[in-house]
Amino acid sequence: MRDPRCILITGGSSGIGAALARLYAAPGTRLLLTGRDPARLAAVAADCAGQGAAVETTTTDVTDRDALAAWLLAQDDSGPIDLVLANAGISAGTGGGVETEAQARAVFATNLDGVMNTIHPLIPRMQARRRGQLGLMASLAGFRGLPGAPAYCASKAAVRVYGEALRADLAPHGVGVSVICPGFVRTPMTDVNRFPMPFLMDADRAARIIRRGLERDRARIAFPFGTYLVSWLLGTLPPLLIDPFLAALPRKG
Repeated sequence: MRDPRCILITGGSSGIGAALARLYAAPGTRLLLTGRDPARLAAVAADCAGQGAAVETTTTDVTDRDALAAWLLAQDDSGPIDLVLANAGISAGTGGGVETEAQARAVFATNLDGVMNTIHPLIPRMQARRRGQLGLMASLAGFRGLPGAPAYCASKAAVRVYGEALRADLAPHGVGVSVICPGFVRTPMTDVNRFPMPFLMDADRAARIIRRGLERDRARIAFPFGTYLVSWLLGTLPPLLIDPFLAALPRKG
């Protein structure tokens, strides 16, 4: 979508979400930002307001379905939301061990349930207006399950496939859907990684790529190309060939 006037960004207090907020901030634009850290969220909001945007914020957790829906619908009542960027997510690794049930459920609750909690209150309204766009934050890690981050990979795979299917269902109603699949981006989430991250890029550059892809209504916004190609290949090759290679990779802590 070109020139959205009201943009919702979850996970807007840091990383890609904060970079997207600052990129979209401009006079005449209304930004709705969620984030878990009040201080960081306030700092991003101040930056965006300084660029002329009208900004509303909430620290409501995306896993709180009812509270988030109430806030979203109230904001949409104040002015139709044009673009939803369901960006909030968490990452966790096994540190070489086995992922606990509690950790796996927490990752799925934010990365998958949080996306659905964000988009579903607004889909019927966008359908009625025959206008709107959803950007769902998946990951190149969602193309193949990787040892050391099973819930993260699986949750992002679910978001990607769900978004790709939803795109076809919503297109006749005038609502666009794009799935966003970044590789390694320099954020607080990746700062804790203790292994090489090929083609690591800054969040500002990632935000520009995402915005360009959304403006072109691309079904899949996957980058950088080198990591995308490797991820795609890993997802297509038989496990017999790639399992020994993956087993030797360093684990996320």
